Order: sequence, then structure tokens, then C-alpha cells
Amino acid sequence: MIKQKYKKMDVQIILILLLIGVAAGMLGGMVGVGGGIIIVPALVYFLGMSQMNAQGTSLALIMLPVGLLGVLQYHKQGYVDFKIVMVIAAGFVLGSFFGSKISLSLPQETVKKFFAVLMILIAVKMLFFDKKKIISSKENTAVTLPAK
Repeated sequence: MIKQKYKKMDVQIILILLLIGVAAGMLGGMVGVGGGIIIVPALVYFLGMSQMNAQGTSLALIMLPVGLLGVLQYHKQGYVDFKIVMVIAAGFVLGSFFGSKISLSLPQETVKKFFAVLMILIAVKMLFFDKKKIISSKENTAVTLPAK
């Protein structure tokens, strides 16, 4: 069980988190998704988070009001970092505003195709190009290992 907290959030980490939030918010506004499809893979691939940390963080961000009991379970196990949740949430609010504006200006078929292509790209990345990362929660460093 790897639990990770970002004690020191430098400018680079904050920018990555904001971009994740904007991307998730835009997709949420455009096609009604964001959490599991954007936030979880982005936290795993860009910040080297464990799958459980990424899921707990995403759950806290997206479902805090309606999934409070689930968030509490992840938090009790140490898999929710509320500093990260707040930074991504700021980007998510902005992204969802612009994403919904973009989506509503496009034909429905275009949005549907965009969503389908996005899901295929993420699936191909996870199936064939995934690299295993080992996180040192004490030092916040990641070591990339080839996927099996």
C-alpha cells in the first residue's frame, strides 16, 4: 500500500494540477466526463501517483458532495490529498465553463465522435504503452519501469 502526500507543491506541480483540472473540466462541460477518464490517468502518468491515490483524489474532487462516504473511505486509508483536490478543482471550474461553451457550439455528432476517439486513445495508451512507476512517498520521487 503506497500512500502519497505532496507536502511541497512547487509551481510546476500546481501548473500540472491546474491543467489537469482545466482538461477534465472542459471534457466534463463538453461530453459529461472528466474524473475517471482524465483525472485518474493524468495523476498516474504526469505525477506518478499510485492508482489508489489517483482514484481517491478524483473521487474527492468530483464526488465530494454526493460521494462523501466513498471519499471518507479513501481518506481514512490515506489516499486523498485535499491540497491537490483544491488545485484541480480550481482548474475544473474554469475548464467546465469553457468546455460546455465549446460543446454547445458544435454539432452533436462531432461531440459524440470526439468522445469516442478520446476513449479509444486512452484505452490504447493504458493497454499498450503503460509504464509501471514506483513511488517513494517519503521523497515524492518516481522511478519508471518498463511495463510487463
